[in-house]
Amino acid sequence: MDILFTAIDNVFTLQNMLFMSVAVFLGIIAGALPGFSATMAVALMVPFTFTMDTIPGLVTIGALYASTIFGGAFSAILLNTPGTPSSIATCFDGYPMARNGRGEEALYTASVASSFGGVIGTVILILFALPLAKVSLSFGPPEFFWMAVFGLTIIASLSNESMLKGFTGGLIGIMISMIGMAPIGGDIRFNMGLVSLQGGVELVSVLIGFFCIPEVFRMAADPNQKQMIVGKVQGSRKALVDAWRNVVCHMGNTLRSSVLGALIGILPGAGGNISNIVAYNEAKRAAKDPESFGKGNPQGVVATESANNATVEGALVPLLTMGIPGSPPAAIIFGALLMQGIQPGPELFSKNGDITYAFMTSFFVCNILMAVFGILAGKYIFRLVVSIPSRCLIPGIMLLTVMGSYAIRNNSMDVILMFASGLLGYYLKELEFDPGPIVLGLILGPIAERGFVQGLLMGGAVSADYPWLIFFMRPICVVLIALCLLSVCWPLIKRVLKKSRNAAVLR
Repeated sequence: MDILFTAIDNVFTLQNMLFMSVAVFLGIIAGALPGFSATMAVALMVPFTFTMDTIPGLVTIGALYASTIFGGAFSAILLNTPGTPSSIATCFDGYPMARNGRGEEALYTASVASSFGGVIGTVILILFALPLAKVSLSFGPPEFFWMAVFGLTIIASLSNESMLKGFTGGLIGIMISMIGMAPIGGDIRFNMGLVSLQGGVELVSVLIGFFCIPEVFRMAADPNQKQMIVGKVQGSRKALVDAWRNVVCHMGNTLRSSVLGALIGILPGAGGNISNIVAYNEAKRAAKDPESFGKGNPQGVVATESANNATVEGALVPLLTMGIPGSPPAAIIFGALLMQGIQPGPELFSKNGDITYAFMTSFFVCNILMAVFGILAGKYIFRLVVSIPSRCLIPGIMLLTVMGSYAIRNNSMDVILMFASGLLGYYLKELEFDPGPIVLGLILGPIAERGFVQGLLMGGAVSADYPWLIFFMRPICVVLIALCLLSVCWPLIKRVLKKSRNAAVLR
């Protein structure tokens, strides 16, 4: 407790508060720009921290990391473009809310939910870092394979209109993810002879294409649509009150999503692009009105934003306790710690306890600052976007998408892929295909393939005749298989329970 109180004193200094405020402001801007990832933001900030003392440097990087993940919600809600992959599912309900004049409420909801998720994630980080890190080390390739399969079963609940179209969309996403070099073996596949495709497709470029470009096409195709919204704009005071109620009065959703985000973040290689979709699915599965999700239900925004911000702290658990980065930004923070002469690992808490707990405690402050900055900025940004005519908004959005797609790898092919994905997404939308399952397949396809091939190699060392048995013999695999079966059968189970309840009412 003495170390914790010392850490709090170290965080609440004027210098550290100023550095965190600047980092949160810059992080929100970086996250809102399509294509500007948290990894890029943290990497650009690290050189500026070399001249700082250890604690100010670390709290600045931590605040920038967390706020960049949150900043992706702004473009997801206003432009239907996830600023970072962690905001994919925020588009599902955030953008419909903005289209219906509830954009301020959506932005405020994202701000408050992100703050709550980050605070809950910080509590988990401080209290349960060591035991949770040991659990994460139990995950090997077979467990990651089944985790990816479990993620793919979410398609069953994301596809309310047509299960067949949902699974077809997931298959399309998996096929796109197979372009380029195989994760195991290094074979070049489906690159059509183009050297620029050997590295595969860039996730953010495809996300921009599937979510943003179809909306731009639809706006351009309707000359009578002068502004982006179709409903009356909500008042700021009412929007703030509603946002607070969305989070606080549905604390079950907030807590569940935050815990899921932190737990998924602990698994190396998982991250916010998976946790936000899983949390969204669980919120929809637990809701009394699941049919309202995807049409502007604020609980979808609460689930995704609380989950992806809790993932930030979750990714730091294996980094600080075992020296294993849980995400690409955490890998850069690992380098920053080494530059400061700090070696992450089990001895970090005993040798540098004051610095470690100051770093972890700073996330309480930066998450509160995120809510303040998000609420202050949300009002004016939404009003600005609403007031801009579509004929001016469309070129601006197109410019941002092209710049964002090109800036990731400085590869013009990524821009071409973005437009190709946009055209494909537009026509699939006209055929009533949802982009959610496609993106889910794109994200989880490589994880499933890597886990399957590596698992077979491990199984071959145990049993040359039956290498596939390893996928069914490990305890965590058995649990994940049961979760997969439950997830696939859940829509049927829910339908049967609903029928039985209706029959009981009629009696």
